[in-house]
Amino acid sequence: MQIGISIPTTEIGTDPVAIRDFAQAIEEMGYEHLTLIDHVLQQGTAVADDWRAFYTRENMFHEPLIFFAYIAALTKKIQLTTAILILPQRQTAVVAKQAAELDLLSGGRLRLGVGIGWNKMEFEALHEDFHNRGKRVEEQIDVMRQLWTNELVTYDGQWHKIEDAGINPLPVQRPIPVWIGGFVEPAIARAGRIADGLLTNPRVGPGDEANRHREVFCEAAIKAGRDIKTLGYEATILTEDRGPQAWAADADTWKQMGATHLTVRTMASGLGSMDAHLEQLSKFKENYPG
Repeated sequence: MQIGISIPTTEIGTDPVAIRDFAQAIEEMGYEHLTLIDHVLQQGTAVADDWRAFYTRENMFHEPLIFFAYIAALTKKIQLTTAILILPQRQTAVVAKQAAELDLLSGGRLRLGVGIGWNKMEFEALHEDFHNRGKRVEEQIDVMRQLWTNELVTYDGQWHKIEDAGINPLPVQRPIPVWIGGFVEPAIARAGRIADGLLTNPRVGPGDEANRHREVFCEAAIKAGRDIKTLGYEATILTEDRGPQAWAADADTWKQMGATHLTVRTMASGLGSMDAHLEQLSKFKENYPG
C-alpha cells in the first residue's frame, strides 16, 4: 500500500520557501505521493451548515496544476496527485495540455484525480454547465486519453469536436493515470467503469459505509469487463486529535479492505504551524512505515 500525504492547502500559506521545505521534508520522510484539493472560487459565506461550510473565501486553496509544477522542480520522485481536480468546470483540451506538460516536466509523476464538484456557483462563474457534469466528465476523460496517446486525434462526441489535431509535447505516461473521486454511488460506479482508480470520500472511515462503496466500485468494474486487480483504491486517514495507535489501526483496516493507496491528512487538526504538521506526519511514518 502506497502512503502519501494531503497538502494542508488552507494552512500552508504563500511563502514559496516554506512550501518548498515542506514538500522536500515529506519526500525525505519516505512518503510516496502528495495530494491537493481544488477550488477555483470560494463564496464569502458558507452555502450550508455541514462540511461545505469550510469552503469559503476565508480558506486558501492553491491551484493544483501550477502548485505541482513548482513542486515538481523541487522534488525527485514523489508522485503528484490532484485529489481532486474538478474537471467539468474546465476546458478539456486545456487540462489535457497542462497535465501533459506537468507529467513531462516531472518525469512521469502525475496522477490526475478528477471529480464533478458540487458548487454550482463555480460552474456558472467559469461558464460551464453544472447539470450535465456527470455525463460530460466521461467524455472528457476519453478525449484526454486520446490526446495523451495519439499525435493526431479526430473526435466527434456530444460535447467535443476535434478534427485531425493533437498536443505536442506528449506526456511521459501515455496515458496519464486518471482516478475519479466519488462520494456517492453513481460517481463511485463511474470510477469502476472507466477510471484507473477510486479516490474515496476522506470523511468516511473504514466501516460499513466504506465497505458498501467498495462493493459498488468492484461491481461496476466487473460489469464493465475490467480486472479489479488492475485498479487502484485510495483511502484517507484524518489525524485530527487521535494518536498513532488509532492511525495504525485504520491503516491496517484499509489495507485489509484492498486499499492500494493511503493518504494522511493533517489539515484542520488544530495544528498551529507547518512544523507541527511535519512533526505529526513524521510520527505517523514512524508508527506505520507501510
